[in-house]
Amino acid sequence: MTLPVIGLVLLAAALHATWNALVKSGGDKLVVLSLAILGSGLPAVVALPFVPFPDPASWPYILASVLIHQGYYFCLVFAYQHGDLSQVYPIARGAAPLMVGVGAWVLAGEVLSVPEAAGIAIASAGIMSLAFARRNGAPDNPKAILFALGTGVCIAGYSLADGMGVRRTPEAASYIAWMFALEAPLLVLIAMARRRGRVWTAFRPHLLTGLFGGLIAATAYGIVIWAMSLAPIAHVVALRETSVILAAIIGTAILGEPFGRLRVAAAAIVAAGAALLQIGG
Repeated sequence: MTLPVIGLVLLAAALHATWNALVKSGGDKLVVLSLAILGSGLPAVVALPFVPFPDPASWPYILASVLIHQGYYFCLVFAYQHGDLSQVYPIARGAAPLMVGVGAWVLAGEVLSVPEAAGIAIASAGIMSLAFARRNGAPDNPKAILFALGTGVCIAGYSLADGMGVRRTPEAASYIAWMFALEAPLLVLIAMARRRGRVWTAFRPHLLTGLFGGLIAATAYGIVIWAMSLAPIAHVVALRETSVILAAIIGTAILGEPFGRLRVAAAAIVAAGAALLQIGG
């Protein structure tokens, strides 16, 4: 990847950690997440008349991404209900790069060199190790770990779908706009159904936080999809997942979660893996 692309992906990583922190800190996580997805979908709907229609070859990937994203949101809500941001986020994001590396090799023909594969493995190990520090010696919640791993599987799935799909249409903007526009309605309807009889009461306190988080989320993942149209999928995903370092810091400084020496060392491992991946490429 070129330096400008690397810089934008790192910006996307920071934005992604920020909107996940907003979801985690929200009282009603399903409502906050649905508002965030609505906030990312509305600008996309406005943009649709101004972008070309995606190439037919990209539509199976758009639809696959929309469906996989619904599983991602389901797992994410339950993971944050049972675990800390600095526990759930590293497991979910750390599991994804290895799966994406294998998937991109099998499905997209992106063969990794030995240094690149080692970089992904090291970064993933560092990312996941950020989750192992426990609050006051308490054991990890099995449900949090289970749903975090499910979130990681979904991340790998939609990353592969979007990485391959965006390359099958001439304009990345058209793919990004249609994907965001189509993924928003289902989760919002589910949240409204789950909060039926008190929709306004449930949604009103979280409107600004959720919609603002959605703008951040759309910007972050839009950058990532664009970057995957230019660079190897596994490179982009591994670099994007360095967001776990910022998530751990947010969890510590703002949400009062533990950090400690282990997580400082883990952050250094993540940086080393990301550097090896770029050098190896």
